[in-house]
Amino acid sequence: MALYEHVFLARQDLSQQQVDELVERFKGVITAGGGSIGRVENWGLKSLTYRVKKNRKAYYTLMDLTCPPAALNEMERQMGLSEDVLRFMTVKVDKHEEGVSAMMQKREERSERGSFGDRGDRPSRGFGDRDRGDRPARSFDRDGGGERAPRAPRSFEGGAE
Repeated sequence: MALYEHVFLARQDLSQQQVDELVERFKGVITAGGGSIGRVENWGLKSLTYRVKKNRKAYYTLMDLTCPPAALNEMERQMGLSEDVLRFMTVKVDKHEEGVSAMMQKREERSERGSFGDRGDRPSRGFGDRDRGDRPARSFDRDGGGERAPRAPRSFEGGAE
């Protein structure tokens, strides 16, 4: 049997319990088709980059599947018919990842650092009081020869003056 990673997006106005019911329904389709489900990760409600079917947010869910292609096709068919599923994507993989996914690792790192990341150790500075360091004073010409020479006035050719 083939190995797949499957991610789907559910509508923002569903509750987490309804999203879990969707997952159970799709698990039933896979097991009825002779497959099995590995890990299931709920990534939670996230903002979308652009509106999808008038939704600005969606519940993301990742599932590791081991199933024949027929079972996967049936699950994707049912997802396409469901009004609660906004988008889905399935990727065939050589082997399933061990442990948590990259999305869950990012969430764990954020919770360890705090809500503002590693910005807590930075000194508070207002706009414009940056340290410029030991930079030399700027001169107007490239060869460092002092003041800028006055410009010659421009003349317009072919136009009314």
